[in-house]
Amino acid sequence: MTSMAEKDEIRYIDSGATPARFARGWHCLGPSAGYRDGKPHSIEAFDTKLVVWADSSGELKVLDGYCRHMGGDLSQGTIKGDTIACPFHDWRWGGDGRCKQIPYAKRVPMRARTRNWVTMEQDGLLFIWHDPEGNPPPADVTIPVMRKPGEEWTDWVWNTITIDTNCREIVDNVVDMAHFFYVHYSFPTYFKNIFEGHTAIQYYEGQGREDVRPPVKDGKKPKLLGNSSVAAYHGPSFMIDELKYVYENFTLESNLINCHFPISPDKFTLMYGAIVKKTPGLEGEAAEKMAKSHMDFITKGFEQDVAIWKNKTRIDNPLLCEQDGPVYQLRRWYEQFYVDVADVQPDMVDRFEFEIDTTSANEAWHKEVDANIAAGRVGSKLFS
Repeated sequence: MTSMAEKDEIRYIDSGATPARFARGWHCLGPSAGYRDGKPHSIEAFDTKLVVWADSSGELKVLDGYCRHMGGDLSQGTIKGDTIACPFHDWRWGGDGRCKQIPYAKRVPMRARTRNWVTMEQDGLLFIWHDPEGNPPPADVTIPVMRKPGEEWTDWVWNTITIDTNCREIVDNVVDMAHFFYVHYSFPTYFKNIFEGHTAIQYYEGQGREDVRPPVKDGKKPKLLGNSSVAAYHGPSFMIDELKYVYENFTLESNLINCHFPISPDKFTLMYGAIVKKTPGLEGEAAEKMAKSHMDFITKGFEQDVAIWKNKTRIDNPLLCEQDGPVYQLRRWYEQFYVDVADVQPDMVDRFEFEIDTTSANEAWHKEVDANIAAGRVGSKLFS
């Protein structure tokens, strides 16, 4: 039986409450090409439904998905010229949010206005701006352009998953050094974070675990020597991860996108995509094939994370050790997107740097891996 004194020493989990509002910032809805098929598209986001479509000039428009007349679902309607027509009574809405025509009515009511969302297209992706206060995006809150002039990249390879938890869980990964060994089977040899303004960056270098990925002996596949990553959240939901994989005979450069938008406070849509830089020796069909193969590899990594997120609990008071990253500082940075602009505090946006010394951790992990190899616990045998 546990005594009262022992109970006082027990660390209990504080799950807290999920935010009552959704984050301010740019949110990616995926590759824009998929919305230009002449059909309206339904998006569940921000506790409502949105409709996305392309007008006659190909410009993408986003409105609230329910018709302000009698609540019809506009995403089940029809694109007519530069309007989206409700399937219920054919009220036709323009991309500016105004009802342009009601075929059976003498005139359109003056108050026939719905919410239109600010959009941005960049690097072949569609973004919408969300702000609970209704303010437009500030000029200095931007998403960096990934494909620079003169560079050639593959097309996007893109995946989507729905996850039943609050989206803060995925953002916590920015500071989580140790999970690279246990979840992604890599030795993190260098790990540093910088937070400043609306950007949070993770610098990572690593090597694969040889007990999980034994060295290739047949020579058919190139040997991976190491990898590096500069992963930056630009705002609350859009991360660009500049990845380099160094093989014996070449270096693969790619951009991985890790982005999400909330469906409800406890559910979000996770999207991830990759493009590979075309370089001499990696062009045309070979580059596209490499991008797909690269995406298969990345997908495994996300599936490893998703398996954790789906089964863990929310925790507002994590108990940390010396080799853990700056979880509380990251969450303070993240909090800026959930308060009014006037309430953003200096410690949410001031520059903060933190580097973890991974030496002792890697010493312990190498001993563990060496023991696995000596005992023959490698590859699939490690998990049986």
